[in-house]
Amino acid sequence: MAKSDSNPNNMTLQKVFETSFYRTFNFKSFTVEGYSRAPVMTFWRIPEYKLGFDIGWQPWEFMGTPRLFITHGHLDHILALPAYLARRRMMEMEKPTIYVPNDIIKEIRGLLLAYARLDQGYLECELIGVQPGDVLELSRELFVTVHKTYHTVASVGYIVWERRRKLKPEYTSLSGSEIRDLNQSGVEITYEVRFPRVAYLGDSSPRGLDANPDMYEAEVLIAEMTHISDPKHEEVRSRARHMSVEDYAVRRDKFHNQHIIAGHFSCRYSRREIETCVKRVLPDLLDGRLILS
Repeated sequence: MAKSDSNPNNMTLQKVFETSFYRTFNFKSFTVEGYSRAPVMTFWRIPEYKLGFDIGWQPWEFMGTPRLFITHGHLDHILALPAYLARRRMMEMEKPTIYVPNDIIKEIRGLLLAYARLDQGYLECELIGVQPGDVLELSRELFVTVHKTYHTVASVGYIVWERRRKLKPEYTSLSGSEIRDLNQSGVEITYEVRFPRVAYLGDSSPRGLDANPDMYEAEVLIAEMTHISDPKHEEVRSRARHMSVEDYAVRRDKFHNQHIIAGHFSCRYSRREIETCVKRVLPDLLDGRLILS
């Protein structure tokens, strides 16, 4: 038997890592990893962009994500935040940047201070409050916009944008040397093009999408579908400000996304019930673009 296999500590650690389940979706431009189930846990990340959304659970593999965007303060969306910070401190990693709605930044700061006292160690991070309308610059090519959503508590959604410079049409017929000379003379020869790559709704009623039409245009939309068809729970759905499969059906012509990841299904439904109901209401799964996470 190999030495590592005979070490009970290694075997235990392997079992711990095996519990870090999540789903991976490989798209043309980037990868989406994570999982969402109401009211258990919600956590997502885009490895290529080095950012994540919400942290209701924190697989060990996600620890290297240096930026997190939190939508609201419900525990299934923030529960693992102290553990994430403590693990990064233990591994001597740089402090991450955490974006949270302005309305709850005081409570988040107090939560982290309380855990720091319990852990007897600093939970270091750069905590930044955000509000709808903010534009968060991440790099020359990447920025994030903050959007108002409609849940039972203060909440926001996010869109990750990629930008590029393109040559203005009036200069496309010029030679390389002519373009160079114009550029060196101070003439603005390019213009900026913005692409909404990932939209993240978080928890919200359908109004959160309708009020933010750019979310319908993003290459990938990560949204919630807490409720499937169940007339008995119509009142609950309305009061909790969540989305249902019918909300997708009545808006099908609005979704211009290449891919739509629907998650945050209520725990009252089994996987089979979810798939059966969604396919009954949306048999084509929005032309094959709808993914049930």
